Parts: sequence; C-alpha cells; structure tokens
Amino acid sequence: MSPVGLTTALGLDFYGLPFALFEEDAELSLDTKAGTVLTRTLEAFRRYGVADAVLAKALRVDEIGDVERATNTARPSVQTSLLSDDTRYPFVINMPQHHLEPILRAAIEARRPGALNLRHRLTSFRQTEHGVVARVDTPDGAREVEGSYLLACDGGRSTVRAQLGVPVEGESPDERVLLVDVKVDLDVVNPRDYPYLAYFADPREWMILVRHPHCWRFLYPLAPGVAEPSAADFRDKIIAFIGPVEQLEILNTIVYRIHHRVAAQWRDRRVFLMGDAAHLITPTWALGLNTGILDAISLPWRLAWVARGWASDALLDGYAREQRPVAAEGSGEMARAARKYMAGEAASVKAMSGTAWANAATRTMLGVRLDVDDTGDWSMVKTDRGPFRVGDRIPDALLHGGDGRPVRLHDLIDDTFLALYFTDVRRRPNIPADSAGLRHIVVSHRDAPLDGGLRDRALFDVGDRFRQLVGCPSDTLLLVRPDDHIAAIASMRGASAESLYRHVVAPAKVGVSG
Repeated sequence: MSPVGLTTALGLDFYGLPFALFEEDAELSLDTKAGTVLTRTLEAFRRYGVADAVLAKALRVDEIGDVERATNTARPSVQTSLLSDDTRYPFVINMPQHHLEPILRAAIEARRPGALNLRHRLTSFRQTEHGVVARVDTPDGAREVEGSYLLACDGGRSTVRAQLGVPVEGESPDERVLLVDVKVDLDVVNPRDYPYLAYFADPREWMILVRHPHCWRFLYPLAPGVAEPSAADFRDKIIAFIGPVEQLEILNTIVYRIHHRVAAQWRDRRVFLMGDAAHLITPTWALGLNTGILDAISLPWRLAWVARGWASDALLDGYAREQRPVAAEGSGEMARAARKYMAGEAASVKAMSGTAWANAATRTMLGVRLDVDDTGDWSMVKTDRGPFRVGDRIPDALLHGGDGRPVRLHDLIDDTFLALYFTDVRRRPNIPADSAGLRHIVVSHRDAPLDGGLRDRALFDVGDRFRQLVGCPSDTLLLVRPDDHIAAIASMRGASAESLYRHVVAPAKVGVSG
C-alpha cells in the first residue's frame, strides 16, 4: 500500500466516509523509496491529522542547496523560509518512505480498526448502477466486496488500469538513478557543511545528497547499459565525493528507472486511478510521491460532497480534469527542468527562473494553480508572487479571531467551502448565514466592534497584510474550496457566494443538509 493510498484513506476518514483498504503483500514495503516530503504534502497531512506524528520522526529542511559539483561552488539555494507568510510549514522534510508508511498505517488502524486488509489481492471487478463489486483473493479464499467507488492506488503495474483497458502515454527513457543509503558521520567525526538536501550539478555525473534522520542518502545517474555497481564501487564513489572517513556502512541500494508516463483516462464511471496507477513520474525534485499526494488532496472531498447530497456527480469529473494536466505536463516540465538543471543548464530552466519566493513556492508545490474553471489556466511554476488568481492555493495566513486568538486560515477551510469577504467590517456588510458546505467570513483591516453583529464572523487582518498578499481590492469576495484552491473571485457588489458555490458544486438538491 503506497503513501498515496494510505493518505487517501486518511482523507476519506477525515470526511467521514467508510472505506476498506486491500493490499496484496503481507506487510508494507520495506524498500528504500521516496525520501523528501514537500510542503504541500505536509499541509495534506495536517488536514488529515498525521502531520505532527510525521514531523516527530522527520528531519526538517529550510534550504535546498544547489552546488556546481566540479568546482564545489554554491549557487543561490532555495530558501523555503521565504514562505513563512504562506504556510505554517515553511520547510520540506526528509524521511524515507518505509519510515513514513508505518505512521500513516498506524493512524488508519487507530481510527478505523480492521479497515486495512493485508494479503488481499484484487483479481477483478465489475461496475453496477450503484457501485463496484471487487473480487479479491485472501488467505481464506476468494471473496467479493462491494463499495460505492473503487480508488485504484495499485502502482505502476496497476491491475485496475489494465482491466479498464486504459493506455499509458509518455516515455521511459533509458535513464536510471542509483540510490544509496549510507551510515556515515558527517556531523561530528567527519563534519561536512552540506545542506540537508543538496543538488550537485554536473554535465557528466550529477549527484543529490539527502540527510535523513538516521543516515545519508546519495543519488547518482547510472549510464545506459552499465551494470549496477558493486559494494566496493559504491564505497569508492561516495568517498570520492566526501573524502576519507573513519567509518562507512552501506545500508540500502536500489536502482530506479526514469519514467514520465501518464494514463490516458483517470475515471471510468465509479473507478478512479490515483498515484502511480495514474502517473509514473521521475523521482528527481521529489516529484513522484508528492504529485501523487495531490490526487489524495483532490478526490476525497469531492466524494464527500456527492455522498452528502451537496453536489452532483459532475463534481467528480473535476478530479481528472484538474489533476491530469498537472501530472502529464506540469510534472513533465518540472522533470525536464530538473534534468537540465542537474546537467548544468540552469539558464534554460523556467521552473527556477523566478524570484526567490517564486522558486521556493514552485519547489514546495505551493505554487500549483489548478484549472478549476475549465479554462485551461493552470501551472506548476511560479515566476513571481503577483495577485492570486482563480485556481491558486490560498495562503495559510495567520489572522486574528473575534476571541482574540490567532487563527490559521486553512483551519477554517477544513471540510467546507469558505467565502471570504475582504471589506471593512465597521460598515456592517450584509453577510449571509452559513449553510451546509458553505461558511462565510469577513476579513477586515479594522477589528470588528462588539456591537456590530459580526464579531464572531470576522477576522482581524493586522496591517491589511493578508489582503495585500492576495492582491485583491477592497470589497472583493473569494470562494475557496475544501482543498484550499480559489474557486471564484468576484466583486461583493456583483455576485453572491451562494450562487458561486452552486455553480461550482452543481448540487443534486438545493438546500439539502447533513
């Protein structure tokens, strides 16, 4: 069971949806896999209630180093601390995947005992008018399980994708990456002043250095046709880079193929492809796992809105429409940029051509803009801050509530659409009552008077900083979705949040609550 599948399950649990997980193997993977978790993924972990547990076992990184390997000359690094106004996690973390998965699994087992079924292999499925019937092989024989939907997080060799007959488009060039985990003391006995995450560019042989909580990780390209190095070769290669050390122990090695292959179709009625089943993406710049978590952010809330009767089935179409171009073209652009950057061709890389803030937003996936209104306007690359647009992720700003306590904006978006009214609360604007799935909040540069009737529905924006950060004029209405992306921007005089909300979710029944 991949981190995408486990995170999706935690998302379903967060929205109160029943689910069952089926994993073919007897245990979770012990392979050395993805090692860097980006900020946008941490925000998903926060919403789904596992961020603290993950952070307690991870190594936080606020600088992504960039070094010319041949000359050991440092180029400007990516400073994630510049994102402090945008997120409560202005850093990325290093944690090997086989350490991350048990944390996610423990959370699932604590909240939904019995939901995870190991040694259960999906063999076939059929769709009905009201659901999906899956046939699985178990230690006690074959059984059939029925559910409303089938979410396929079954990897690059997806059984579900194959049975749907969905083709995969893209490329798998003859390129491989060699990953080596090493136990070596570069902190005290043999100190080295390397950032915890550093990319060493070189046209002949680039290298990535990752400090994990308990070891160091080295990644190198492996030339086509070259056999996997021996243990002695590994040791010689590492020592050639770091110099003589007193002790060095090779813990794990693995060879990855470079892929950028995307399924042509991500939804077939009640079946959805997610993670590697939908897209196989090169691990460079941490694109693989973290692009998959974007799927786990996008789909669960949509299923919840449909299940609650707040939205029509058409809302589910937005999952593939929005996420597929990000994986197919956005991550493709990023992957090509990463390879050029590592080969010393930084001048031709758009993904790192912006301001220092923009580069940090791009590399942490906070800069992803989704095509929420089906206009083709989306991007994974920021070049400057600029005014926020429809589809952008709203910053997790720090504001102040009516009770005097600080409030993080994303906490207010959990499990609801949020209408933000950027206006002067002293003028007592007419703000509608909250309804099922939609909450209304005033954001004001002036604090709400206690006798104005809006004290508990207003946020004090000290210095008008948040409105200026968003880049909108006064008397502007923003509608934000449960995944933190802006669904609509309009003048308060020309639109109502309720009508914008109905347009987005296309509800099956107006006024249904629950």
